[in-house]
Amino acid sequence: MESSREDEEPVGVALFVDGPNVLREEFDVDLDDVRRAAEAEGPLVTTRLYLDEHATPGLIQAAEARGFEVVITSGDVDVKLAVDAARFAAEGRMSVLAIASRDTDFKPVVETANGYGIRTLAIAPGEFGRSDALRNASNDSVTLDEAGNEDERTGGRDDESVEEGLDAGTESDAAAGSRSE
Repeated sequence: MESSREDEEPVGVALFVDGPNVLREEFDVDLDDVRRAAEAEGPLVTTRLYLDEHATPGLIQAAEARGFEVVITSGDVDVKLAVDAARFAAEGRMSVLAIASRDTDFKPVVETANGYGIRTLAIAPGEFGRSDALRNASNDSVTLDEAGNEDERTGGRDDESVEEGLDAGTESDAAAGSRSE
């Protein structure tokens, strides 16, 4: 008898990268380092880099050469990334959701994935690019240091729940220019 998709446990990490908030000159992040941080959780089932319409052709080429699916949006990158990540969670297409961002806006997506029983990982581009709200909502978090290595890997939230009041403020979501490789 053939088993149905519902009988199978999803295995693998879905990596979603918020390009405008991660690929900034002040963080000097290498996409290979972001990939390695996610791969530490298991095999990758998707690696997506979200960029706005101002992304340079060099950045797009470099990302594709590193195996990233590049998603260009004319609107808000955050909305497209959040919708795609929530869809992956609802469809059970991953066992771990990894979001590379410094943006508190992704906290609801992390909480949604947690609600589906999916482990979550917040990848911060650096100590000063870390969202404490995103880190606290996630099961685990990684902060990349200036050399691109994992500076710290910590457990974020406990498996019970996260207090709604953790988000003490909103981090800037200023439009960012993408760094070319």
